[in-house]
Amino acid sequence: MHWSKPLRLHLGVLVVASLLCTSVPIIWLAFRHGSDAAVGAGAQQMREMSLRLIEGYRNTLQGGTEAVALASTLPQFVSPPSEDIEAKQEFFLEVLRNVPNATSIYTGYPDGSYLQVISTEREDVRQTLAAPDGTAFAIRTIARRQRADVVSTLRFLDRDARPISERNVEYASFDPRQRPWYQSVVQDGLPVSVGPYVAGTLKVPTLTIAAPMRDNDQVVVGINIHLQTVSRLLDAQQISPRARAYILDAGDDLVAHSDPAVMSRIIAIWSRSAGSLQATANNFDKSLDTVARLRRDPAFAEGGLARIDLDGESHLVQIAPVSLSGLFTGSAVAIVVPMEELVAKAHRLLLHNLLIASVFVIAGVAASVMLSRMVSRSLYRLADEARRIGDLEVDEKGVSHSWISEINTLAGALAASRHAISQFALYVPREVVRRIVNPEGRAVAKAQRQDVTVLFTDIRDFTTISEQHSPEDVVDTLSAYFELLNTIAERHGGTVVQYLGDSIFVMWNAPVPDARHAENGCRCALAMKAAIDELNEANRRNGRPALITRFGLHTGPAVVGSFGAISRQQYTAMGDTINVASRLEGLNKEFNTSILVSSAIHDAVADCFVLRPLGLVPVKGRAEKVDLWELVGESGGRRNE
Repeated sequence: MHWSKPLRLHLGVLVVASLLCTSVPIIWLAFRHGSDAAVGAGAQQMREMSLRLIEGYRNTLQGGTEAVALASTLPQFVSPPSEDIEAKQEFFLEVLRNVPNATSIYTGYPDGSYLQVISTEREDVRQTLAAPDGTAFAIRTIARRQRADVVSTLRFLDRDARPISERNVEYASFDPRQRPWYQSVVQDGLPVSVGPYVAGTLKVPTLTIAAPMRDNDQVVVGINIHLQTVSRLLDAQQISPRARAYILDAGDDLVAHSDPAVMSRIIAIWSRSAGSLQATANNFDKSLDTVARLRRDPAFAEGGLARIDLDGESHLVQIAPVSLSGLFTGSAVAIVVPMEELVAKAHRLLLHNLLIASVFVIAGVAASVMLSRMVSRSLYRLADEARRIGDLEVDEKGVSHSWISEINTLAGALAASRHAISQFALYVPREVVRRIVNPEGRAVAKAQRQDVTVLFTDIRDFTTISEQHSPEDVVDTLSAYFELLNTIAERHGGTVVQYLGDSIFVMWNAPVPDARHAENGCRCALAMKAAIDELNEANRRNGRPALITRFGLHTGPAVVGSFGAISRQQYTAMGDTINVASRLEGLNKEFNTSILVSSAIHDAVADCFVLRPLGLVPVKGRAEKVDLWELVGESGGRRNE
């Protein structure tokens, strides 16, 4: 059993497969290139952002660093307050005006004296100091700490440094010598960076840059940068909505974070703690531990880019060291971006391309269905035409037209075949032709012995008729005659084997099996005689000759099949049965009858037809006599099937 499916299914599968084989690799390559480009662009943004962040961080601290370096060289800061108080105050005010990121600048002395100028632009600073309205600066002074007339005041100035008010403050709770910035400078004798830690006066998390006086390393000048100022630099939203950036100190503690909520929690922890940042702050971002490990890897410590997995999601991490003139050594900035957000655009493009590809696939399927229907309709018509040709329905008709040239070529070839077979069928018995062109490949069998019923006809005095009429009239009359007999023979299941001048040779039970071949032969002979009688009436009216026909009918064994040379053969039957039937036709002249049959026919159909016995008659070329009967008509009964 051979597997086969409709053409529309083959075309549909082929079109869909072609579209998928073409579109899927292109879409996948576009997606991969888009993803790689998005990741590359994101990585570039991260590198640029880390550079900007480092630059901003340095710029934020640079002004304070330079101010401290300059102050450490000025002689007026060597002496404790209240000496040169105006000069000290004027310099500090100028620093705060030119370093907007600074919250305060100060100097501490080995005797516990302290001078601090504070910027009160921040609301929380004004609230902490209980500053009056209009305050722009606050000056805190602790002088003559070892004497009975100790001075500890807090003065408030407006934007033009004009006094607004002044009040005494408790100094015992604050000693600059106990602060981290003072102790670090005195211990190392070098400029240091300290923090984050909680400022003693303002009680806020801060970063400090401090340096010893050049002429007295026990006197320390420092400047504070509020931690919130640093966090404003960490804006990672420009890369993606869930990107974050943060700064770690040398101990891997969180200094600042781009998320305001996280930053507020960090500041809240710092405000509650008088020391360094507590470990709980590192729980605010799950990437901190991973970044801390990467910092210790030389491949990433100096600005490398890495991919990490956090909670089952891939992230891209950029780490860059941060330092300023040897200060804040060990600090680093980290930028963490979810990979999904970097390739989100590529994913959207992928979905867009898949949607377009789906539309094209659907359109391709629809087009293939339309094409297959158009082709299949034409092929079905051609197949039906071939079937009709196989059934020898070979009436000439126009060639169907298709939009497909190959189908037109096939239709033309089929039309040519139809014409050829129709011409072939004129010369060969129709059933023989049918078997020759049978699509199952059954050819006509070689000659073999079988029972047949044979009918021969002959026109009385046809030679005289031919002499009395023109050849054209004879041909026309004979053509109508043969067409009539041929139609009747086919209607009764007979095969016209041969035309012999004015005679025809008709056979039953070959090539088509017929269980009632004798009965059908008799009925055909009677039908032919009746039809010829009507034809003769019409011929007499039209001035044409009457064609008085004689019939001989016999049944028996014969050798039936293809006879002849290898290059050309003829389908016919041979044997005594054929000869007897031919001789019976000729005996009609002696008995003045129309249809003579043999005793074999009588024995086969006696209960169906009226037969008149004529006795035993010698037949030319045959030793035995033939029992002769005249077929008169049907008896009205039929044999049991």
